[in-house]
Amino acid sequence: MDRTPSQPRRAMPALLYGTAWKKERTAELVELALSLGFRGIDTACQPKHYDEAGVGAGVAAYLGRGLTRETLYLQTKFTPLSGQDPARVPYPREASVSTQIQRSCETSLANLRTSYLDCLLLHSPLSTLDRTLEAWGAFEELVRRGLVLSLGISNCYSLAQLTGLYERASVKPHVLQNRFYAKTGYDAALRAYCAARDIRYQSFWTLTANPHVLKHRSLRAIAARHRVTPEQAFFRCLIHSGITPLTGTCTREHMQQDLDVSTFELEGDEVRTILGLLPA
Repeated sequence: MDRTPSQPRRAMPALLYGTAWKKERTAELVELALSLGFRGIDTACQPKHYDEAGVGAGVAAYLGRGLTRETLYLQTKFTPLSGQDPARVPYPREASVSTQIQRSCETSLANLRTSYLDCLLLHSPLSTLDRTLEAWGAFEELVRRGLVLSLGISNCYSLAQLTGLYERASVKPHVLQNRFYAKTGYDAALRAYCAARDIRYQSFWTLTANPHVLKHRSLRAIAARHRVTPEQAFFRCLIHSGITPLTGTCTREHMQQDLDVSTFELEGDEVRTILGLLPA
């Protein structure tokens, strides 16, 4: 899975397959997702919740069947020590954060059987902006070395934190990945900031956190009009709005339904109606 640093960055697919909590099924589910048409995979170097090596095995199993590394978007994360299982930390716990990030990246490259990552996310901000920027400096070095093509941050719900990072970073964040739910007002201010700066907003927990939206009669009427499920209509609306949803389904049927959101369009008033169900 080699790539020269001079090649252009792979475009992010409209929908990503998320691999958290798949455990021993990770490889088979990743292979199934790719076989059905997913071309973007999200994982993390965090054995507590992800089997990153299983992701690599699933990708390797499908390569050669018409899929090449250059057509695949692989995204992983560096997880700070506070988010790791103390018994399974994938880097030296006593090392500097820069060394931890370097070792974590090396582990991810080995796990995913690739020579580069399309995107590396900081799994969460560190305790202070200065510490976050220290970690970001190590991320930028990985970009300079051609090991990583773009950078991002996850679980960042403070506009001040994101602004501070963006304004002081040499390599600007390309991705913000957050839980998409009412508690944070659906990150309205953060999404507006991202839209103005070419930062792709990725949503996780998109369906699980929003049963009230999926059950709403307005969304169900729109879905029925297009002969799709409420979940498909919701995903289509978010994609229309510039959001890249993650889906972590474990069934073939739902994987195919998720991919089929590319087969229909919503009218502008339908998008506005669905977005109106997300109070800020």
